[in-house]
Amino acid sequence: MVNGSGARPLRILIAGGGIAGQALAFWLTRGGHRVTVVERFPALRATGAQVDLRGQGIEAVERMGLLDAVRSKLVDEAGVAFVDARGRAKATIMANTSGRGRQSLTSEYEIMRGDLVRILHDASKDDAEYVFGLSVDGFEQDEQKVVARFSDGSCGEFDLLIGADGQGSRVRQAILPAGHDPYWRVGIHMAYWFVPRIASDSDIRDTYMVPGGRQIMRRSHNPTETQVYFVMREESEEASAIHREPVERQREFWASRFRDAGWQTERFVDGMRTSPFFYSQEIVQVRTGTWSRGRVVLAGDAAHCASPYSGMGVSGGLVGAHVLAGEINRHPDDLPTALANYDSVLRPFAEKIQGEVNPRLLRLGMPMTQRAIDAFQAATALACFLRVPDLAARLSKEDRGGDWRLPENPAPITTVGRTTHHPCPPYQPGTPTAPASRHSVDQ
Repeated sequence: MVNGSGARPLRILIAGGGIAGQALAFWLTRGGHRVTVVERFPALRATGAQVDLRGQGIEAVERMGLLDAVRSKLVDEAGVAFVDARGRAKATIMANTSGRGRQSLTSEYEIMRGDLVRILHDASKDDAEYVFGLSVDGFEQDEQKVVARFSDGSCGEFDLLIGADGQGSRVRQAILPAGHDPYWRVGIHMAYWFVPRIASDSDIRDTYMVPGGRQIMRRSHNPTETQVYFVMREESEEASAIHREPVERQREFWASRFRDAGWQTERFVDGMRTSPFFYSQEIVQVRTGTWSRGRVVLAGDAAHCASPYSGMGVSGGLVGAHVLAGEINRHPDDLPTALANYDSVLRPFAEKIQGEVNPRLLRLGMPMTQRAIDAFQAATALACFLRVPDLAARLSKEDRGGDWRLPENPAPITTVGRTTHHPCPPYQPGTPTAPASRHSVDQ
């Protein structure tokens, strides 16, 4: 079997079954390649909070033929309100639904992460092989192949390994120089979870500012559930370390930091203790000068996480998958060229969306004193009265991805194959058949 270029199909392993990994599987199988996706969770990880699509990300979904499916699952979020301690809206910025300009604080395309994951999975599961409950524990590579070693003791031989394993990527750690720190920190931390929805929870996202550089957000995504976000400015070892602690310890930390916050804090903290979903993270960007080494390449947040404050995290993952798959499909017999093109084509876009995050502006939106909060809300209320946010969004010529244009589609070829894992003995250094290099990857 050959693909449209006449070259043999590649055996490609994708580590990570999230948004970027599944988008890659979608495009690479249509390029005629044999794709295996391994995901360390035991089932499809169709959970998470609300995400949005903007700019080139919307176009990437449309190119996949999935925009109608996305529209069918959109969350009804009409805008963002800044509220006081009594829940009264001091200023409200509505979504830009004009079809022109750029998205506002809330996008026209808001969707739950789980719904987007399911849409991508349904579109790719019949062509790619998905293996759940399995992680890449290590890999070895030479000029001809990558041998991946899996958590169940098996191994597989591939032409290419793609690390789509997220912000904390272990594949990235293996290919970067020892001691290299890929994280650009902004001194902000966030936790989010679900609580039962009550009658006063509207389709407007509420944002409540608390002295001390803290913020609470509430947004409701269905008739029974409401999302809660606690956000704070803090640069301390304790805050950075808490995200690696057991979940119960994380909950205690966040409850203690917001105990005196007022508004609906008591309701939210009570709901935190019984929520089926809870996630705590430090807001960072991933910035690194290289996205590949030999036959191993990074994608999505593993390569260029832009952070939630960019508004382009999910869109960036979808765009990056489109570019990487396109270059592989066009140059299947010349992977060095494909991976070099991927870097040169995508990096200006990645740097543009990362540059949308300005720590000074973030701190302005998280004031330390009540006086600064009052001033922020007064200025925002005046701007809304004068329709400044609405006009700025509608008249803007670019969304957050700038004027960077999505490249042509990867060639659609539907014939695909499967890759089989075979048990293999532990790697013995120094044996005559040992590959050129070996890296440990502890996902």
